[in-house]
Amino acid sequence: MPTQDQISKELLAAMKAKDAVRTSTLRMLIAALRNKEIEKKKTLSEPEVADVIQAEAKRRKESIAEYQKANRADLASREEAELNVLKVYLPQPLSDPELKTIIQAAVQSSGAKSPQDVGKVMSVIMPQIKGRADGKQAQKLVIEALS
Repeated sequence: MPTQDQISKELLAAMKAKDAVRTSTLRMLIAALRNKEIEKKKTLSEPEVADVIQAEAKRRKESIAEYQKANRADLASREEAELNVLKVYLPQPLSDPELKTIIQAAVQSSGAKSPQDVGKVMSVIMPQIKGRADGKQAQKLVIEALS
């Protein structure tokens, strides 16, 4: 089932269950998807839907960090609840050992030998890990592997 259809069905279920957080989060997500469709002037493909969901999840993570800095635990907890709803639709994140395996293969295939070759390795691994691992974490592990 396409992700957008699944989100719509789960919105109906959340409305029937009177789950306010889930309902508002799914409505927000559907609005973001529709806005992206309007912007692109076509229906979204599954990878584009995943990109929108990841952007919304990233927005929630940034909001949580800002609210915690401002000592607003009430708002941070609401954002965390929304993030938990969004995590259902995100791809399974890579574990550190899986990420290190991908990095080792990329280092060998690109022929990188020194820390100056980080860009070569990153250009090989980013398409493989897109949406499943943090780019900053990957870059840190690449630098470790090359030094």
